[in-house]
Amino acid sequence: MSAAKASTVAGQSVPEQARTEQAGTEQAGAGPAGTGQAAGTGPGSPAPAARPRRPGRPRSEQADRAIIDAALCLFAEHGVEGLCIEKVAAKAGVGKATIYRRWPGKEDLLLDALAALKTPLPEPRGDSVREDLVALMQAMASDYADPARAREFALLLGEGAKYPRLMAKYTETVVEPRREVIRSVLRRGVASGELRPGVDVDVALFMLTGAVIARGKDQPEAISASYAQRVVDELLAGLAPR
Repeated sequence: MSAAKASTVAGQSVPEQARTEQAGTEQAGAGPAGTGQAAGTGPGSPAPAARPRRPGRPRSEQADRAIIDAALCLFAEHGVEGLCIEKVAAKAGVGKATIYRRWPGKEDLLLDALAALKTPLPEPRGDSVREDLVALMQAMASDYADPARAREFALLLGEGAKYPRLMAKYTETVVEPRREVIRSVLRRGVASGELRPGVDVDVALFMLTGAVIARGKDQPEAISASYAQRVVDELLAGLAPR
């Protein structure tokens, strides 16, 4: 084969072959020659699909429960002053950052921990004022029937004098919403005629809750579902229409 023939491939000279390969590369996706842009990135080309963001780490209910339990344990042992985020984290087996992602400080954590002590009040069914009040008082009574809870409530009341801001916040965020549930049932009873007109709702509220709380503090062993029922029945005997 001659030197001229050796320098051609399929009828093309080497320089021509190189130009052909370059043009083929540009058409295959390197973009127009001389633009320096990849295909699909020029003006008018659709933007590449955004990569979906990975979701954040889901909140762990197990960690929440461990933190709340640790806070209550330290509060029961040392009071408000002995409660600190470092000790809670160590007892719960979590990092401090885990706690601070949930609560900005120890006061907020303690409020949620104390709220967790309360038995959730049942949703009033609305069929009978008596039945709704009995169910609510029985839920309250169950808090005082538990000796551990009763001790923590007593400690809270004792600490309240030294920490009026904490106590006020506890009343506002935990106690008052529960009282309002009972008030709503009493108001409904007045509106429906189950209770006589002119009933002082707040007085009736504290007569109900006071009877449970006072007995729970002095004689927690005497608190029972039947006691809560008797409290409601005795009160309603005086509030019924005449």
